[in-house]
Amino acid sequence: MKRDFLTLSDLSPDEHLLLFRRAHELKKNARQRTLEGRSLLLLFEKASTRTRISFEAAIGQLGGTAITLPTADSQIARGETLEDTARVASRYVDAIMFRTHGDERLKAFARAATVPVINGLSDGGHPVQVLADLFTVEEKLGETAGKTIVFIGDCASNMARSYCEAAPIFGFSLRLSAPEGYRPSAAELRGARVTANPTEAVQGADVVVTDVWTSMGQEAEAKARLNALSSYTVDETLVAKAAPHAIVLHCLPAHRGEEITAGVVDGPRSAIFDEAENRLHVQKALLEQLILRR
Repeated sequence: MKRDFLTLSDLSPDEHLLLFRRAHELKKNARQRTLEGRSLLLLFEKASTRTRISFEAAIGQLGGTAITLPTADSQIARGETLEDTARVASRYVDAIMFRTHGDERLKAFARAATVPVINGLSDGGHPVQVLADLFTVEEKLGETAGKTIVFIGDCASNMARSYCEAAPIFGFSLRLSAPEGYRPSAAELRGARVTANPTEAVQGADVVVTDVWTSMGQEAEAKARLNALSSYTVDETLVAKAAPHAIVLHCLPAHRGEEITAGVVDGPRSAIFDEAENRLHVQKALLEQLILRR
């Protein structure tokens, strides 16, 4: 039976541990041809840099082939249903990565597909990115269990919501710092602490995370968001309040001078570009797990 990866909860804690163990192996020995002759469809409704490149490179380095299709270039743009596209594509490829808007679109597509579907980003979460983030935490600081991670800024974002989902799975404490109106619903918190004060939030933290204040599709809200979040910039002064060994993560692209300063992005605490690289290694392990049913 096929397995999808739409949310972090689609894998058990033990499966996440095995995934990270395999990702470490693949990072040391990049080109293992375990997916020779397999193919992956990358279906995009939203723009992408890291997701596209990392998935194309991942399947290629494992011996397979990527087919990249923006939906604007497909028959979806002319009215073909997601379900019909999913059914047909499933007869051509071994897995599908779908980067979309609403989570209902993602679920509908996955229900119709007969091969594994991976969430490459949706309004409700960005699980492949958070996997790479937590793999980076493990790589830099040891196991994620027992660590304190702080998310600063727009905590109603898909990234912050995936962090809320991840905390009980991976056993870390999560603090969120955001103004009213930029926080997850109470049901989504899953034990995360929320404060309006970013200085209070970062005290002694092991990891400081932020993301853009205006995500794709929110451009009309940009001015209001900038005003509401202007005191939540991750700068050198704020990072200094975290633990001496703390690292800083950002999924990129970064708006330097808004949610994070250039000095932090390029500074000694930054693990941002290692985090970006780790998308490749974690997604290789994920593709193996789903396609080979490991």
